[in-house]
Amino acid sequence: MVIICIKQYDRDSFDKVNSGTCGIEFSYFEVKLEPTTAVLATGHEAVCIFVNEQCDSEVLARLKSLGVNYIVLRCAGFNNVNLSTASKLGFKVVHVPAYSPESVAEFAVGMIMTVVRKYHKAYLRVREGNFLLDGLLGFNLNGKTVGIVGTGKIGFLTGKILSKGFGCNVIAYDPYPNTDAAAEYGISYVETLEELLGQADIVSLHCPLNDETKYIINEKTLGQTKKGVILVNTSRGALIDTGALIKALKSGHLGAVGLDVYEKESSYFFTNSSSKIIYDDNFVRLLSFYNVFVSGHQAFLTDA
Repeated sequence: MVIICIKQYDRDSFDKVNSGTCGIEFSYFEVKLEPTTAVLATGHEAVCIFVNEQCDSEVLARLKSLGVNYIVLRCAGFNNVNLSTASKLGFKVVHVPAYSPESVAEFAVGMIMTVVRKYHKAYLRVREGNFLLDGLLGFNLNGKTVGIVGTGKIGFLTGKILSKGFGCNVIAYDPYPNTDAAAEYGISYVETLEELLGQADIVSLHCPLNDETKYIINEKTLGQTKKGVILVNTSRGALIDTGALIKALKSGHLGAVGLDVYEKESSYFFTNSSSKIIYDDNFVRLLSFYNVFVSGHQAFLTDA
C-alpha cells in the first residue's frame, strides 16, 4: 500500500502498528495525489489518502491502469472520492468509521471556549507584558442554548460535554434523529434547521459534506441566526459559504467564528505557508477579523 501526502505523525502511527506481522508493506510519499503523481502507486494494490487528496475520475482511471484496486481513506469523510466512477472501475473504497470521536468533540468545545473567553488573545497579551482585561469580556456557557447540526458520534459527544459538563441547553437538528441517544446525552431535537438557528446562542457543525449539506450555512441560514451568535465548524469547510460568512461578519451579525476547516484548505493546510503569499483573498479576509479563530484541521490529532 502506498500512503500519499504523509506527515511525520502519520508515519509514526503506521510504523507503530506495522511491526512486520500485519502482512502489509507500506510505501510513504509526502506529495499530494494528482494525475501526475499517481504513477507513485505503480506496483501497489492500494492507495491510502487523506482529506484533501482529490480522487476524481481522472485520478481513478490512472490508478486503475496501474493495477490499484483499493482506495483507503485515513479519514471519516469520503466526499473527495468520486464513488460513482470508483464503483464503475471496480475499486473497493474504505474509510475510517470514526476518528476518536472524543478528540474532535473535545476540540470543538475547546474552540467554543476559546472564542467565547478569548484565551488566544489573553495569551498573546501576556506574552508582551500586557495584563489589561479590556476587550476580553466573555459570557458563561451555563444556561446558553447550543445548537448541534448533525448527531453522529462526534455531534452527540459534543452535545453531551456541553449539556452534562457546562449546563447548556443543547438542541440538535438531524434528518435522521436518534432520540434515545439524544435523551441519554441531554440533547433535545428540533424539527428544522431554521428552528435550531433561531434559538441557538452557539451553533456547532458536525455533519458530513455531501450534496445536501454543502453550504448549509449560507446567506439565508445565517440570516436565521440570532445576532451575536457563535459559529464553530470542526467538520468540513464547504458546509459554510465563505462569501456569506464574510458578509455576516462585516455586518456585525456574528459574535465570533471558530474554524478548524476551510472550504479551500487543500492549498494551504498541512503545509508551512509562513514564508509564502496566500492568494486566497477570502481566506486572508477571514484571518483579518478580530473575532475569527482559525486552526489548521487539527481536531482529530491526538494519540487516541
